[in-house]
Amino acid sequence: MSAIEYRFLEPLDVLFLRGNKLFGDPGSYGESLVPPWPSVAAGALRSRMLADDGVDLAAFAAGRVVHPTLGTPEKPGTFRVTVFQMARRLSDGRVEPLIAPPADLVIGEQDGKVDSVRALNPTAPAAGVLSSSPLPNLPVLAEAERGKAASGYWLSEAGWRRYLAGETPLPGDLIKSTELWRIDPRVGVGLDAATGRAADGRLFSVQAVAMIKHGHRIGTKNENGVEKSILADYEVGFLAGIAGAVPPASGMVRLGGDGRAAAVHAAASNTAEPDYAAIAHARRCRLVLATPGIFPEGWKLPGFDAEGRFHLGEVSGRLVCAAVTRAEIVSGWDLAKWQPKSARRAAPAGSVYWLDELDASPEALRKLAAAGLWDEAGEDAQRDVQRRAEGFNRFELAAWK
Repeated sequence: MSAIEYRFLEPLDVLFLRGNKLFGDPGSYGESLVPPWPSVAAGALRSRMLADDGVDLAAFAAGRVVHPTLGTPEKPGTFRVTVFQMARRLSDGRVEPLIAPPADLVIGEQDGKVDSVRALNPTAPAAGVLSSSPLPNLPVLAEAERGKAASGYWLSEAGWRRYLAGETPLPGDLIKSTELWRIDPRVGVGLDAATGRAADGRLFSVQAVAMIKHGHRIGTKNENGVEKSILADYEVGFLAGIAGAVPPASGMVRLGGDGRAAAVHAAASNTAEPDYAAIAHARRCRLVLATPGIFPEGWKLPGFDAEGRFHLGEVSGRLVCAAVTRAEIVSGWDLAKWQPKSARRAAPAGSVYWLDELDASPEALRKLAAAGLWDEAGEDAQRDVQRRAEGFNRFELAAWK
């Protein structure tokens, strides 16, 4: 069994990727979360593995059956989601990961087309400037005039590799979200629990996500900013990396709300990797959350002490700056207990932390990246074993030049 098994999940229907907002009341609106939490992939693949192995699902949910790699619902086994990203499968069969721009990138747009990509830099505030940040530096964008940052873009694999190397991605490295998926609003009807029939006055709306597939028409702009329609030559889905188990390499899984069908395809290991030796030599780096970070103290990294030092595993450094967007609440549905999971505040994926005075070997950095941001000795270590298996607290290291 290889260290990490990669699978491309190709939706065959619209998806209902529900977040943490309640809906279902008359007139309510259910928004979809794109990309969804990594627990979506964990649940889909684990359910399929249990079915393939002929496990009694009721006995497994009750903890009476121990699976060799999945363990039990209360005590997961070796199965771990280590990668979960948007991706597209190109016409040659290669799967290209797509990354949401990290929080330190500012995208400029003109006439609906990206014309600039700039990076925030840690800067010590001038004398007399006060802020609520406990860190010595603030992420600052120096610009001659005010502007509004554009949103709704994704980094291509080439752009992500530039970012990991400490370079600023180019405008051509960005892909508009409308070239990856479309929102398809649907109307739902509330049911009467006693009769099983539609209840009067209980209409609500939900967002269905329709991924772009090969042959779909997408709109792009040419060099002159003129809109043109072309046919997509790729399939959009999700790339999942699994460690500690061998997930199915073909067939289908139930994905997202309502269990919509998604095909499973084996994928090659072509995810970009930072230059750990160069980062260790430079003794500084950027730490970027690849999935939401469920940390004991909100946005603060585990292992962060009162003196501003970061200690986790065999890696230590000084946290000098952070760009963390608004916190999100992570929950979900526990199929084993048939109840909602505990809601946890999380630092969003894409949050960036600048580490200086880094003290670690390349192997120590690689080991930490493989394990994720989990404090083995922390008071929440036992409570978070399930979230760890689901793929939360994953990160990437990028050069800080």
